[in-house]
Amino acid sequence: MTAAGPGGAPPVATARPSLPREVYVLSVVGGCVMLGLGLVVPVLPVYAATFGAGPAQIGAIVALFAFLRLATSPLCGRLGVRFGERRVLVAGLLLSALSSALMAFAGSYEQLLVFRGLGGVGSVLFSVSALATLLAVAPPDQRGRAGAVFETGFVLGGICGPALGGLLASITLSAPFLVYAVLLLAAAALTLMVLRTGGTAGAEHGRDVVGLPALLRDRRYVVACIAALAQGWVLFGLRGALVPAVVVAWGHDVTWVGWAFTISTVVQTLLIVPAGRIVDRAGRRPAMIAGTGVAAAAVTALVFVDGYAWLVVLLSVYAAGTALLNAAPAALVGDVVAGRGGSGVAVFSMCIDVGAMVGPVLVGLIAERVSVPAAFGSGAALLAVAFVASWTLTTVGQNQGADR
Repeated sequence: MTAAGPGGAPPVATARPSLPREVYVLSVVGGCVMLGLGLVVPVLPVYAATFGAGPAQIGAIVALFAFLRLATSPLCGRLGVRFGERRVLVAGLLLSALSSALMAFAGSYEQLLVFRGLGGVGSVLFSVSALATLLAVAPPDQRGRAGAVFETGFVLGGICGPALGGLLASITLSAPFLVYAVLLLAAAALTLMVLRTGGTAGAEHGRDVVGLPALLRDRRYVVACIAALAQGWVLFGLRGALVPAVVVAWGHDVTWVGWAFTISTVVQTLLIVPAGRIVDRAGRRPAMIAGTGVAAAAVTALVFVDGYAWLVVLLSVYAAGTALLNAAPAALVGDVVAGRGGSGVAVFSMCIDVGAMVGPVLVGLIAERVSVPAAFGSGAALLAVAFVASWTLTTVGQNQGADR
């Protein structure tokens, strides 16, 4: 607020511009998707077992979903440019809804496998198109906040889903899959009704997009992809696969794992929106340095931890770093592609998927053949690389909302 001089106009408070409506729509849609995933993922192994599936066959269902996400990613950018991100986003939601509904009525393991694979294709169509749309509609100086609001929907949906899935499964194992299909249909309807057709630059036919060779020559893009790879590795390999095994090995049951994850997720949720403001106000470079630095320090400290309490503390510290990394890398990608879709968003998404696919396998091998501390060290090393890469970012202009 500025003071008025003698006889001047009364003071006027200057409010920060609100985010575009599409950002909140995408956040709600993302929340529906994650809520539904939370419903079905815990139930899926039990449901598959009713068809006689053993551990290896259950693992194949999970692996196929991830593989088809990765294999389909390169096509998403081209589809978005040709048909528009909004249409591809809705197509992804509808395909995922069809997949979930078919899984509820599957009559054999083979059918379940095929139907789950369709869900992987629908999932990546949605996620790449939604991120491309978000980066297109958000002004450059609001991309951090937009990314934070978008991620908040995913986190909240992920928190609520597993508990509701357990309740639905107590009725019948197919119920979570049907409810997930309904949630996806509702999300598709919301997208069609509220998301403007011309709201995304990437959806404009004939609009030039930044090619992959040019993207790879841009340091900002490369740094964002390195951070995404490290995040996928740590979140799905260390946090998702290794931490539960470590906690159980210490003599605690699975409930203690749930509490550790819940506490760290609450910390992340509380910090996401403030972190988004930091990305926009302080700049991408400081946010990247802080996010990768805090995350790397927390994971490095896990190498030396041998007690549950310190594990929870360090997971919470890592969550604080992750809050910044939920917004900063995506904002960097948005600055580079300048609101245009194409392969830029798809390849960035692939980096997360590669970390999520390769991380659990290699982390498990390192833990078995070397040691658990060495497995934690692999994640710390990747985050350290992202931290060093973040330092190499240079100032490219404050009006871009980028590195300062």
